[in-house]
Amino acid sequence: MTKASFTKLLKDIQACTLCAAHLPCGPRPVLQISRSARILIAGQAPGSKVHASGIPFDDASGDRLREWLGLAGETFYDASRVAILPMGFCYPGTGKSGDLPPRPECAAAWREKILREMSSVSLTLVIGSYAMAWHLGPKAHETLTDTVLAWREFQPKLWPMPHPSPRNNIWLKKNPWFARELLPALRIQVQAALA
Repeated sequence: MTKASFTKLLKDIQACTLCAAHLPCGPRPVLQISRSARILIAGQAPGSKVHASGIPFDDASGDRLREWLGLAGETFYDASRVAILPMGFCYPGTGKSGDLPPRPECAAAWREKILREMSSVSLTLVIGSYAMAWHLGPKAHETLTDTVLAWREFQPKLWPMPHPSPRNNIWLKKNPWFARELLPALRIQVQAALA
């Protein structure tokens, strides 16, 4: 794909209305990509705050994620270095226990096309169960916790992670090995990928 066709792909994504009928706040694709990005953050879907701002991870989850990665906002939001590609690009709305899952139409329509163009990526953060199902496939373990606990199996390219949402504070307290073992190793790999 040429630079012009990649630019057209981005414009097509920004204009996407595939799931408009299912989006309570309407379509507003939120992502950050570049063909030169070295790190890919494969998340779930934007929340309501991100939908309002149009900036990926512009919320408490983003604050925590940047802390986990050891990255300042300046680097995190540099699309030439860090790509942010959620499974669903638009805010899916809220259900009984939090935000609804990412709309499935999005990944089916766009994900392969984008990832084919991102050959510079050397490290992918796979955040949450929907991203794990897509990126890890049958290699994912039965539960998110088991998959994250087995993080060494996916090295050096893939890093399964829980969502950095404050809703996961209990999970983080129950799994202290995550901060003690995984995060220090991840920060080393993040710096190596960006060097």
